[in-house]
Amino acid sequence: MYVHRRERVGSELGDKKMGILHEDVVLVKREKEGDPTVITVNCPDKTGLGCDLCRIILIFGLSICRADFSTDGKWCYMVFWVVEKPNTKWNLLKNRLLEVCPSYFSTSEMDYYRPQNQPPRPPDVFLLKFWCTYDREGLLHDVTEVLCELELTIKKVKVSTTPDRRVMDLFFVTDTRELLHTKKRKDETIHHLKAFLGDALISCEIDVAGPELTACSQGSPYLPSDIGEEMFSLELPGENINGCPASNSISVTMDNKLSPSHTLVQILCQDHKGLIYDIMRTLKDYNIQISYSRFFANPKGNCEMDLFIMQADGKKIVDPSKQNSLLSRLKMELLRPLRIAVVSRGPDTELVVANPVELSSRGRPLVFHDITLALKLLNMRIFSVEIARHIIHGREWEVYRILLDEGFGFSLPRNKIEASVINILMGWDKRR
Repeated sequence: MYVHRRERVGSELGDKKMGILHEDVVLVKREKEGDPTVITVNCPDKTGLGCDLCRIILIFGLSICRADFSTDGKWCYMVFWVVEKPNTKWNLLKNRLLEVCPSYFSTSEMDYYRPQNQPPRPPDVFLLKFWCTYDREGLLHDVTEVLCELELTIKKVKVSTTPDRRVMDLFFVTDTRELLHTKKRKDETIHHLKAFLGDALISCEIDVAGPELTACSQGSPYLPSDIGEEMFSLELPGENINGCPASNSISVTMDNKLSPSHTLVQILCQDHKGLIYDIMRTLKDYNIQISYSRFFANPKGNCEMDLFIMQADGKKIVDPSKQNSLLSRLKMELLRPLRIAVVSRGPDTELVVANPVELSSRGRPLVFHDITLALKLLNMRIFSVEIARHIIHGREWEVYRILLDEGFGFSLPRNKIEASVINILMGWDKRR
């Protein structure tokens, strides 16, 4: 089936002056209410494409309940069954998926038509600054949600609450649409914030963040000593941590006997938000190619995944040290894709969340959105926020430090804060 479809698409490409038919690259088929929506991707292959596609699906808040990947090394065919959420912007999702699919020319033997391989220009960073006349539970989350809907990616946040309860928020953002330098796009952003904040909004400004502003936004290069070895350990835990399942509840095995040309990796685990993304970004970081994969999650949250993989040189993974390294890393990413701690800062309480960064320098999406949602549901106010990147144990981490405002005498046990935040980040709040 895959071969015939590839030949058909290739023939159509020739008829369209070597231009790929976008309507065939990404197809979205919405079934009857209650059934998963089917997303089909049919395009040239590249290492890490599955990771990039899963990342976008995660950004749009969709849960993958089933998936099939197949490739011959040049052309791939992927199908995702996703559980939709209300008000999903399907056309926008399709466009974002198209943007990460390689062009047809990446597999064409005609160098004349192949564009120059130039590294992408890093997106411009803008400073969104606004003052509000009051603070309340959930304010920061609601603003974050507005920015996410506008496709503004939050890079850094500086939040300050004055003694008279006024709030100054500094958001360093990039624009997925790459239009924030235009007056129309700035006006649209300010309009949405005004519509939400109403009379509470004192002022709102958007400017390009120059080097001097970016430097001022940097957090401390040092982490407190009580945020240390245990939080960032790369050793597999033997018992539950932050409500995550124990290591003996996850099975990751490797087999080189079943296929003459591929290494088979079989995974049995509990589902969590972004599960396939966590697996795919790990394989992408190891420069592993996936020839075939199948994923299934049942309603109880139990998942099965088979991956037929090979190294970048087209060979199986036979080196025992490489096998052990990959298996250990996959198991760790399934057990602890995020790290969470609640610590004391004198009389105050600080929530710390660490998010591993891909080798491509991209962090997990929507982490700050989910943290602020969890705190909103707990009716907890945020006094200040610091986001910074740190190299720890040879890995880059995006670390969120949120100082909680307990000025009104309202406090919760640390374990309840941890459990609530991890449930939202892992998507377990929908099943518990």
